[in-house]
Amino acid sequence: MNRKRAFCLAAGIAAVAAATGWSQPTLAQAQAPAAADRHAAIYMYRGADRDKRLLANARKEGKVVVYTSLATKESMPLAKAFEKKYGIKVVLWRSTSDKVVQRAVTEARARRYAVDVVETNGPEVEMMAREKLLSPFHSPHFVDLPPEAFPAHRLWVADRLNFFVVAYNTNKVKRADLPATYEGFLDPKWKGQIALEATDSEWMAAIVKHWGERGTKFFDQLAAARPGVRKGHILLAEMVGAGEVPVALTVYNSEVESLKLRGGPVDWKPVEPVIGRPQGIAVAKNAPNPNAALLFADFVLSPEGQQLLHSMGRVPSSHKVKTELNNFPFTMIDPAVTLDEHDKWQTMWDNYFIKR
Repeated sequence: MNRKRAFCLAAGIAAVAAATGWSQPTLAQAQAPAAADRHAAIYMYRGADRDKRLLANARKEGKVVVYTSLATKESMPLAKAFEKKYGIKVVLWRSTSDKVVQRAVTEARARRYAVDVVETNGPEVEMMAREKLLSPFHSPHFVDLPPEAFPAHRLWVADRLNFFVVAYNTNKVKRADLPATYEGFLDPKWKGQIALEATDSEWMAAIVKHWGERGTKFFDQLAAARPGVRKGHILLAEMVGAGEVPVALTVYNSEVESLKLRGGPVDWKPVEPVIGRPQGIAVAKNAPNPNAALLFADFVLSPEGQQLLHSMGRVPSSHKVKTELNNFPFTMIDPAVTLDEHDKWQTMWDNYFIKR
């Protein structure tokens, strides 16, 4: 983990611990890591009776605790669908991805094992993998996922994807006028019409890695055009829908789809190179309810769970769900590289677009 992220995470962990007043671990809590070995046997079991045994044991546990950054309007319906199907209560704790990491890491360091499943941004799940909080698991639905959905260590898997696309207000901009590649926005006619999200250094890094010197030249020229900068992908998408920003270059297509479903005058176009960002799901190494944890992960990765995510405007990872939301060429961000090279690209991004 790079120093900047490590420092921020450590500070956040200390703040959470102080605010919540968590006590010192009890002897039983201190012995909890031994449960990891038992959990591994559950998570990796592939016998013919797997599904039947998993459901029976999950119902005995009675609940599953999920930490997620998935918006409430989507995480709640997903939880309710699981509860209706299996009769097992879902306890949701929803916050931003950095807070999900802080809570999970702080609890683990206090030997207070409360979370069963984590579902959040790929780089943040990768942080938890590096903190040794997660366990490999098997799901019969893995066969429906692309190879890019799995990091090499297989401690988590991408259950959905975010794609950086160009969002535009349909009352102000015609789709036919949008260029095919990002370089088209260097045309002077777009000056004062375009905006970026303030934290998208990983998008820039992926384009530069994809285009090489061509990418560096592009960002030199884009910075010189002084595009607007707004913090928050949802906020930026909403500003496009409101007409305050005619065109945004770095909006997640899932956010635009959510606005479209609500009737907003907004749409999106996959402008090359399209950069994808994995959103991951993982089971906790010391989950208090390991069977329910695995069952919930199975459900999210199943065609039923993936279709439900799609119906709410999210981009499913599964090949079983046919959708225009991912039917285009794209390049995936590697969360491990995002963490390792964060400082380098963040400094470049800040010099281009923030410190102006």
